[in-house]
Amino acid sequence: MAEDVRAEMVSTVFQVIVAEGDEVKEGDTLVILESMKMEIPVLAEVPGTVTSVGVTVGDVIQQGDLIAVIS
Repeated sequence: MAEDVRAEMVSTVFQVIVAEGDEVKEGDTLVILESMKMEIPVLAEVPGTVTSVGVTVGDVIQQGDLIAVIS
């Protein structure tokens, strides 16, 4: 079963840590977002394989935008 990882707020993608095919554990950092000069890590909520990364560095994302998919 796939788990969508979505943005919780409007922000800019500061760093992408994972790539498609990477194995992650619960709590691993997937990307780091920047909002109001604060860095916000986005963590995996489930273990699995990253099957899709929907953002790149510099993207401005909105609340609810797809960041990655873990299955």
